[in-house]
Amino acid sequence: MNEQEPRWRRRKAARPAEMIEAALDVFAEHGFAAAKLDDIARRAGVAKGSLYLYFDTKEALFRAVVDQAVVPPVSRMLAMAQAQDGPFAEVAPRLLAGAALALSQDRVAAVARMVIGEARTFPDLARIWHQEVVGPLLAAVIARIARAQAAGEVRLGDPRTHAFSLVGPLLMATLFRQVFAGVAADLPDLHEVAAQHARSLLDGLILPTAHSGVST
Repeated sequence: MNEQEPRWRRRKAARPAEMIEAALDVFAEHGFAAAKLDDIARRAGVAKGSLYLYFDTKEALFRAVVDQAVVPPVSRMLAMAQAQDGPFAEVAPRLLAGAALALSQDRVAAVARMVIGEARTFPDLARIWHQEVVGPLLAAVIARIARAQAAGEVRLGDPRTHAFSLVGPLLMATLFRQVFAGVAADLPDLHEVAAQHARSLLDGLILPTAHSGVST
């Protein structure tokens, strides 16, 4: 077999991944509306026609970006949320720490900002983001909170509302970093936000133990 053939095959097989990587950068830098397929193809080192061989629309390329660049860290968070069997007071800080780690990836956070900013103009972005990222993650957190409530660990209340209370400040800090980078002098550290919010929230969310003698 020609020694060049395996390298050629690897290069051809790698092209979609290279296109997705280039699209992630361009979307993060310019947003969805301003992103040009010509720029994505140029950054990936392929002809624009080659891009269309794999992705027939910009929306299809965005879905691929979400599937390849965003879903994997979210899936790891989902697996962690579903696998944690310890007390919720120990699980919640680990969940927030995992979320902080995922959102600390600037390009992922930039894509989230892009979706929020352009969802009304491009509703397919919101649909894809909700279907692939927000929906599964929120469902897992809600289920874990409901399980903690059933075990007598967490106060009664709508588990969905509790879930928003749990993740909301971290998402706000992420957007603050994205919007005000280069403007605000002291951007929030996501890991510090996650750790402090876990302590503050759990003070009000976790039920006192039977040994504390504190009534609810």
